[in-house]
Amino acid sequence: MSKTKTAEFADNIEMPSFDVSKATDQFRVFAEKGVEQSKEAYTKLKTGAEEAQKTIETSYETARSVTNELSLKAIAALRTNAEAGFSHLEALAGAKTLSEIVELQTSYLRSRVEQTVEQAKEFQAVASKAAEDVSKPVKTAFEKALKDLKAA
Repeated sequence: MSKTKTAEFADNIEMPSFDVSKATDQFRVFAEKGVEQSKEAYTKLKTGAEEAQKTIETSYETARSVTNELSLKAIAALRTNAEAGFSHLEALAGAKTLSEIVELQTSYLRSRVEQTVEQAKEFQAVASKAAEDVSKPVKTAFEKALKDLKAA
């Protein structure tokens, strides 16, 4: 190729033009979308954290009140058992014969077994209710989270 043909060839070739303003606009749109998505994610995270905190606080308060209830039940049971024991000792001290002592002892043991069974039932009822009450806020929050995930 000669110099003339090379010059003609070079004159006929167009270089692609790059419009900086279009690239800037596209970058701005991309950045704005990123900021918007970040704000939405932050809002969801913040809401989730606040709900989790409320759930934990509710569970803690429920656990505290249930613990108090169990403690009061335990104290009442101990008091009842101690009073029964002292009453039994007084009755044994007043016994005149061996057969009366055996009868008192048998009666005392039977009443203690019955009382122990009754106390165990009461503790079981309170503990079952406690477990249900403590787990209820967590269960509710979990169900809500699942519902929100299904909706999203």
